[in-house]
Amino acid sequence: MKTWFITGAARGFGGLITERALAQGDNVVATARNPKAVNDRFGAHPNLLAVALDVTDEGQAQAAVDAAIARFGRIDVLLNNAGFGLMGAVEEASAAEIEAVYRTNVFGLLNVTRAVLPVMRKQRAGRILNISSIGGYRAGAGFGIYSSTKFAVEGISESLHAELSPLGIHVTVVEPGYFRTDFLDSSSLTVSPTRIADYDQTAG
Repeated sequence: MKTWFITGAARGFGGLITERALAQGDNVVATARNPKAVNDRFGAHPNLLAVALDVTDEGQAQAAVDAAIARFGRIDVLLNNAGFGLMGAVEEASAAEIEAVYRTNVFGLLNVTRAVLPVMRKQRAGRILNISSIGGYRAGAGFGIYSSTKFAVEGISESLHAELSPLGIHVTVVEPGYFRTDFLDSSSLTVSPTRIADYDQTAG
């Protein structure tokens, strides 16, 4: 029996993997900004712990890890799944929009990873799964800012792989292509409201 720690567990890949892990008898610490969404989706389950976590909040990340250890005693798999997209030409994206997507997709992933690693190092065992994207190795018009965050996830993951392998901790970066999740709805994808006509044939 493994214990999973999953960010963005109420929706998309996070929700699907939570469902599969519970079905095979594993423990799941399912985190979301609103843990009620986790409970509404999965109901009461003895192997499920729903925890509030905004990954951009370093203190919440540590509190969520503490709650996981208090309940299950260990963390075997960290799935860094929380994230969102930003669509628009690079020039169209505002500083605030760029900062927001980096705060979740990059700095949030780092907050959670740094909170979990002391546990895994003590165990001398664990696996980290970082959800990147096809955009993590091939950017396209309209997705430059989003792809740049996933390029960052790729670099972080490659370095973590080298640093943690001697400690019995494995790191995998997952690069999904196009799947029928809810990633393109308004809760997962922000569209920059700024429109520059010169980009209509590319990012537009």
